Amino acid sequence: MSTEAEAPRTTQVHGGRIVAKRLAAHGVGKLFTLSGGHLFSIYDGCRAEGIDLVDVRHEQTAAFAAEGWAKATRTPGVCALTAGPGVTNGMSAMASALQNGSPMTVLGGRAPSMRWGQGSLQEIDHIPFVTPVTKLARTAGSTAEIAALVDQALAACLRPPTGPAFVDFPLDQVFMEAAAPDGDPEPVPSLPAADVTRAAELLRSAERPAIMAGTGLYWGHGEGALRRICEELHLPVFLNGLARGCLPADHPRFFSRARGTALKRADVALVIGAPMDFRLGFGASFGVGTKIVIVGAAPPANPHPREVADDLYGEIGPTLDALREAAAGGPDRSEWLRSLRNVEDESRAAEREQLRDDRAPLHPMRVYQELGRLLERDTIVIGDGGDFVSYAGRLVETYEPGCWMDPGPYGCLGSGPGYSIAAAVARPDRRVVLLLGDGAFGFSGLEFDTMVRHELPVVAVVANNGIWALEKHPMESIYGYSVAAELRSETRYDLIVEALGGHGELVRMPGELAPALERAFASGKPALVNVLTDPSVAYPRRASLA
Repeated sequence: MSTEAEAPRTTQVHGGRIVAKRLAAHGVGKLFTLSGGHLFSIYDGCRAEGIDLVDVRHEQTAAFAAEGWAKATRTPGVCALTAGPGVTNGMSAMASALQNGSPMTVLGGRAPSMRWGQGSLQEIDHIPFVTPVTKLARTAGSTAEIAALVDQALAACLRPPTGPAFVDFPLDQVFMEAAAPDGDPEPVPSLPAADVTRAAELLRSAERPAIMAGTGLYWGHGEGALRRICEELHLPVFLNGLARGCLPADHPRFFSRARGTALKRADVALVIGAPMDFRLGFGASFGVGTKIVIVGAAPPANPHPREVADDLYGEIGPTLDALREAAAGGPDRSEWLRSLRNVEDESRAAEREQLRDDRAPLHPMRVYQELGRLLERDTIVIGDGGDFVSYAGRLVETYEPGCWMDPGPYGCLGSGPGYSIAAAVARPDRRVVLLLGDGAFGFSGLEFDTMVRHELPVVAVVANNGIWALEKHPMESIYGYSVAAELRSETRYDLIVEALGGHGELVRMPGELAPALERAFASGKPALVNVLTDPSVAYPRRASLA
């Protein structure tokens, strides 16, 4: 009989279980995926660790759902894509997440390392082509490396600037065993507040200041600081991207229609978490004499397209609070605010005729007039389309953070169903409304099957004008004709959704719309309201989209 104490035995688990254990340690409870043999061990690990699998009909939707989860919760979304075409199908969503700053982690299957180079099924090295659209891209070299790589990916996606990370796992490595990981992940360190001395001097003396805030404000949890600085310093606020709702649409400091006037006339503009890309005219949206102060979590990858007076990089909320305190005591700005409110009111008054337009097929603005009456303050509205969603960006009012999602500057159609699936999973107590052009429906329309299977009562509204409006009207303006811009008129997208198990409605006349929307919301099913809209109507273009 041995007198020596037996050495403690280390629990061995397979690589897929290791993946799941580290996901669970980071608080991940949902994994978006489409079934693939390279992922079986990860699925087995998720089943053992209590992580729910949300399976979809196309890998692009799994990846867009991961981004949608990030947008809805401000926590990392995670998807698993099988090797080869599974990963390539998810690349548009990775590129979208990179430009949107969305923290997500993509787990890829990979052909077995022991057979690498011999022509295994779906064998391709993902790393070279996902590297440009991710913050981190790695391959597990052994089962023992898996835990650390998952930790690294989740940390990388949360480190400012936030964005996507990618790890793939050779088939043999995730089926082999290694020691079970333990321990909590290292927290992502907070950033310090920026030095606001120069910016505070500019803001304190400004007579016509303005705030232009974008998606980075949302990722930085800066809505509280935004409210404090605009209220105490009497600053008008304009929002785009995910910042919509970070100041409620009925707040007295919130403006939207007066943006062009305000940015051109402002003597100082605080640009918070918003790049000076095409949405801000590459800087030309601001007046020639406007002094621009950039506030962000991290410096941009490329130089600003025009000179800025100061740039503040650090934790956004504390930076704004420090700026508010240091810039107190400026001039009376009541007349500036009144002048902008007059512009705002006049612009809204000019829209009333179109909002009441009785034409058939319908004017898109009439659609939003009727839909707006049914939206609750915490309804999550998701846009996926061109002209139709441009109208939504103008007309849909947002009151809480995380209640507006669109493709963002990458402009990838087909993102909406994935975002909607994630939003409905993440926020089951809220209404989720998906706004689709008929062109956008063609990218991911079969995902209504996913919504039906997972009992996600998303209500979609399709503007069915039978054309690619974002291309047809400009092409005809330039050339006098258009090509490759026609779709089938009056396609019954509502019947497609009914065939998939959802609820469908067809709307031809304005008076049919409100009852159809009400029935769709009351159905308790995924629903689609197919609205025939006027193909002659085009959203007024901004001066430059290039």
